[in-house]
Amino acid sequence: MPVKIRLTRHGRKKYAYYHIVVADSRAPRDGRFIERIGSYNPNTNPATITLNFEKALGWLQDGAQPTDTCRAILSYKGVMMKKHLLEGVKKGAFDEAEADLRYQKWINEKEGKVQAKKDELQSQKDSDTKSRLEYEAKVNTERAEALAKKKADLDSELEAKAKEAAQEAAAEAEDDAPEVEEKPETSEETKSE
Repeated sequence: MPVKIRLTRHGRKKYAYYHIVVADSRAPRDGRFIERIGSYNPNTNPATITLNFEKALGWLQDGAQPTDTCRAILSYKGVMMKKHLLEGVKKGAFDEAEADLRYQKWINEKEGKVQAKKDELQSQKDSDTKSRLEYEAKVNTERAEALAKKKADLDSELEAKAKEAAQEAAAEAEDDAPEVEEKPETSEETKSE
């Protein structure tokens, strides 16, 4: 029975995530499997991979063949490197302590690269957020200035209309006011003459 380490698809349309399983190569893609050893979610950046390291290594040593994608995932997580080093120990190229030392060195380098990518993504996200906030503040100040100018124009226009209305009202009041006739002078001056 040829055994494969492969992916089974789950999730919704255009947003898939995968289980990493050990299955008979004749079984359907999403069908029966022997054991589930991890999961892979390519929708996140960087992709999220959970893997039972010991089970994956055990199945590889027992002869399970990974598919191309699973080989890349196992290589990324260091399972293929560990298998390679253990083969070297079996052949007598170096001892197990040297294999562990090389593996730890490789893992530290890999974690450094992954952390650098995460830091780069975070700094890029922060700079994008900062630039968007600056742009939004600029737009808000421009809008506030435009509104203030519009309000000032409207206020001056209203004041001009109010003055005009007041002048018209005053003019109408003068026109409508009854004319006061002057009385002939009947004062003492006129009597004394």
